[in-house]
Amino acid sequence: MSKVCQLTGKRPMYGNNVSHSNRKTRRRFEPNLQRKRFFIPEIDKWVTLRISMHALRTINKKGIHAYLTELKQAGVDIGVEI
Repeated sequence: MSKVCQLTGKRPMYGNNVSHSNRKTRRRFEPNLQRKRFFIPEIDKWVTLRISMHALRTINKKGIHAYLTELKQAGVDIGVEI
């Protein structure tokens, strides 16, 4: 399964490990993704999403239904019918 947030689109970034002697080797920065289940009372439905912690903080601030409708208006395909 790919490591991409379903709501924000965050995905792995690439960079370098830099040693004390300044040698550089490639590495990968993974997003902090978690599988989370949400209940949306407006549509009386449970939804399971694979989201980053950044998206979870936004959901805690705005609410799941408000955040999903905001993303839908922005044209983001989240795979959930609202």
